[in-house]
Amino acid sequence: MRQVENFIRGEFVAARDGKRFDKVSPVTGEVIASIAEAGRSDVNEAVLAAKAALQGEWSTFTTNQRVEMLYEVADEITRRFEDFVEAEMADTGQPSHVMRHVFIPRGAANFKIFADTIKNVPTESFMLDTPDGAGALNYGVRTPKGVIGVISPWNAPFMLMTWKVGPALACGNTVVVKPSEETPLTSVLLGEVMNKVGVPKGVYNVVNGFGPDSAGAFLTEHKDVDAITFTGETRTGTAIMKAAAEGTRDVSFEMGGKNAGIVFADCDFDKAIEGISRSSFLNSGQVCLGTERVYVERPIFDKFVAALKEKAEAVNYGKPTDEGVNYGPLISKEHQNKVLSYYQKAVEDGATVVTGGGVPEVPEALKDGNWIQPTIWTGLSDDAAVVREEIFGPCCHIRPFDTEEEVIGLANNTDYGLATTIWTKDLPRAHRMAAKIDVGICWVNSWFLRDLRTAFGGTKQSGIGREGGVHSLEFYTELRNVCVKL
Repeated sequence: MRQVENFIRGEFVAARDGKRFDKVSPVTGEVIASIAEAGRSDVNEAVLAAKAALQGEWSTFTTNQRVEMLYEVADEITRRFEDFVEAEMADTGQPSHVMRHVFIPRGAANFKIFADTIKNVPTESFMLDTPDGAGALNYGVRTPKGVIGVISPWNAPFMLMTWKVGPALACGNTVVVKPSEETPLTSVLLGEVMNKVGVPKGVYNVVNGFGPDSAGAFLTEHKDVDAITFTGETRTGTAIMKAAAEGTRDVSFEMGGKNAGIVFADCDFDKAIEGISRSSFLNSGQVCLGTERVYVERPIFDKFVAALKEKAEAVNYGKPTDEGVNYGPLISKEHQNKVLSYYQKAVEDGATVVTGGGVPEVPEALKDGNWIQPTIWTGLSDDAAVVREEIFGPCCHIRPFDTEEEVIGLANNTDYGLATTIWTKDLPRAHRMAAKIDVGICWVNSWFLRDLRTAFGGTKQSGIGREGGVHSLEFYTELRNVCVKL
């Protein structure tokens, strides 16, 4: 069985107290690895290693040297592409094509995009008039924030972890990563890459474990962690924010969503169906940007429901490497039970189950996996649990609407504000709506299309701050003003 250790100061080390936990395959329910669970002393060692590295060789690197090293990291990930694909499939159970075409390439790209950003983004400068006429020059200098605690999620673990580690290292910080206990493999594998390309010891560290009373809490509570970046559910973000209040440390959060998809009668129907099916069912619905509320203009409502039903029923279950498989399991039994409980709530609240609603028939070898059917409902009120609360599963409720003003109100009637997707050929209308819907990102006639230079984040309970391009630099650096009297 695979033994997975913590990665501290450039070495793979077991927990000092010997504690371990099992990594279970989402596909088969079998134990596939034994993971070292970091205790408080292990986390302390990792944070101290990161703090020491800030004053060591890493601090002497010029911006260009950091840029070159991050390119080497990306190139080594690409060289070991199959290793990362295999590890991510083992962790998540999601199909090979998703790993090969989305999650692993983006993980490598995250290092290059932020290397390019830090190299090419200028700081501000101003000339100031002074009474003696000589003037003064003011200019900005960006300095690293320090030790960054990185708490990463399980739904796209490598992509979302490197989305934070890339800019943190580009800006000269050091990191301690706490991956989800469900998906530790690629974070630890990245340690091998860091050693291979010569990243100084202590710059990148990984501590495995859980949240409360485990590595997650120990990391966020540590006084020498200068800032915390987190992607995950809103409840966990609230707990982290309380911990970060001690020492008034910076936080960057990307949290839950209850995203709306809006489909007008004038849309390109086939493209809208393809887009909503992806946004509702990709990664078995375990996407923070996914669509769980769909609003369809009344003239095409029945046609749309029928077409999306066909898409939901066309999925192929199976092992990630099996030919033709396009749909994987949920991450854990706990999460499967949570999603199934919402399926039951929908029925209790009077939903019409268009399709799905339970556990599918799968081959005998997969019966202990965390399988669940893509599910579509209609007929629920706007205050029903499955319409109000984030489920994080392959499901959506579809409701008709009649006017632009009505659907804007429906889309904004949520505690969250992460994303929306609008399908229409009327671009002036799309622009009007994009300005009125309270979200961090609004797609028009597309979904999951990302320019990594642009701002990414949420409003309301979906997050704090923005990531991407120069916006990431605002979090990962301190901007110092220098005033020089001439």
